[in-house]
Amino acid sequence: MTLQVGNILEGKVVNITNFGAFVEISGKTGLVHISEISDTYVKDIRNHLKEQDKVKVKVIAIDENGKISLSIRQALPKKSSRPIEIDWDMERRRSANMSFEERLAKFLRESEERFQDLKRSQDSKRSGGYSRR
Repeated sequence: MTLQVGNILEGKVVNITNFGAFVEISGKTGLVHISEISDTYVKDIRNHLKEQDKVKVKVIAIDENGKISLSIRQALPKKSSRPIEIDWDMERRRSANMSFEERLAKFLRESEERFQDLKRSQDSKRSGGYSRR
């Protein structure tokens, strides 16, 4: 199979450097840059890959000198961009089955959590650089 931009192939990691990993595909070696390893920030490639690992890669570029740029990140299945459906009536149904005491306890707990968040926010603003005079 000839290498073409857009192909997704399985390859083997043959070398790891600080800036990326070299992967052998179809008898040729291409580079997966550190930014194309994962969707998350990658500080050390060795935490994500090891030599001899089998990985799926997408060919993202082939330059005129024959250098092959690969991406593991782009070869991953796309996450759904659909918004999460929220059942807004679930809370109402849940609270309908609660006793008055349970509702009151829940209200007090949530109020205390909100109050603590507000207090932390105000404290951080006060100590954050400007002094009051």
